Amino acid sequence: MSVATTTLRLPRAGGAIEPYTPGAPSPYTEPHALARSRIAFAAAHVVADPLAGGDPDGPAQLDWEATLAFRRHLWSHGFRVAEAMDTAQRGMGLDWAATQELIRRSVAEAKAVGGGIAAGAGTDHLAPGASLDAVRAAYEEQCAFVEGAGAPVILMASRALAAAATGPDDYAAVYDHVLGQLERPAILHWLGPAFDPALDGYWGGADLDAAAETMLAVIAANAAKVDGVKVSLLDHEREIAIRRALPGGVRLYSGDDFHYPELIRGDEHGYSDALLGIFDAIAPAAAAALAALDDGDTDRYDAILAPTVPLSRHIFRAPTYRYKTGVVFLAYLNDHQRHFRMVGGQEGARSVVHLAELFVLADAAGLLRDPEVAAGRMRGVLELAGVEQP
Repeated sequence: MSVATTTLRLPRAGGAIEPYTPGAPSPYTEPHALARSRIAFAAAHVVADPLAGGDPDGPAQLDWEATLAFRRHLWSHGFRVAEAMDTAQRGMGLDWAATQELIRRSVAEAKAVGGGIAAGAGTDHLAPGASLDAVRAAYEEQCAFVEGAGAPVILMASRALAAAATGPDDYAAVYDHVLGQLERPAILHWLGPAFDPALDGYWGGADLDAAAETMLAVIAANAAKVDGVKVSLLDHEREIAIRRALPGGVRLYSGDDFHYPELIRGDEHGYSDALLGIFDAIAPAAAAALAALDDGDTDRYDAILAPTVPLSRHIFRAPTYRYKTGVVFLAYLNDHQRHFRMVGGQEGARSVVHLAELFVLADAAGLLRDPEVAAGRMRGVLELAGVEQP
């Protein structure tokens, strides 16, 4: 692996085309053990099969070897894998049949390599207009599958529940019932409308303070069945307030891809653990930062993560739910997959200008494993878009 010498012509905001030469290879190449001071899940993406037949709106078809190899990459850096979450395109192309196979295969792989794993259970196999009874039954079905496969449950937010519920009491009744059926504690997930507009008003209303109180009451009533809650609202002050209000022994897993360094570092009152989509993209750097935090070296922790934040904010910029495109593109640049194709044709969900800026920010954060390879792949994307290269 050598320092890149390739200069590209990159399209920039405002219509300019500027020369850019990437820098040195990533310094974050060493494997890592599990972090000691924090629990850190990376929500993992899936790799589509680029040669499968069918249209983008048909059943998802995955490249299983590349998909599992990426999970081995995450485990090698000391992360637990959060499987079959929104990062894996649940609700955006990954259907329930493919999700079941993904969970089966990933749990088996986790057992084979000794990796940590938990998997998402939701209601996404329901048809629109489902009743509360149907929502409850759908949650039961998916939770039973996840636990039967051998993984703890991440209880995902439900579009069907958001559509069917008439107020906080409906949420409480459904969650009380579903949690009561579980064999072991689950992680709840409050996914905000920036990530999925269909979840606006989750927990029973638009008032986020009242919604938080409803969720906290559900957790308090079922504390023995709740390992923690992933909060994905991109509101760090609200996350801190929820964290401080949780019952003892219930964790706050940060899902804030804008403010994760300070939330994980914590303050005198505590800290957040992590369940983050951005950890899929920045795993080597994040692992090095968590190792520094384990050693009490907060200066190095901050220095490693600080340049990843502009990259994360760019990947997760509005419309935030398109972030999967950036996550997969960075995996392609770093040779974790041989193509830039996605389930549901989502590779086209971001502009070439957006992808060019991602390339620059990943380089600035020290996240290009082999800048020559990355530049070659960026060149192909640019030429396909009609941006002539030297």
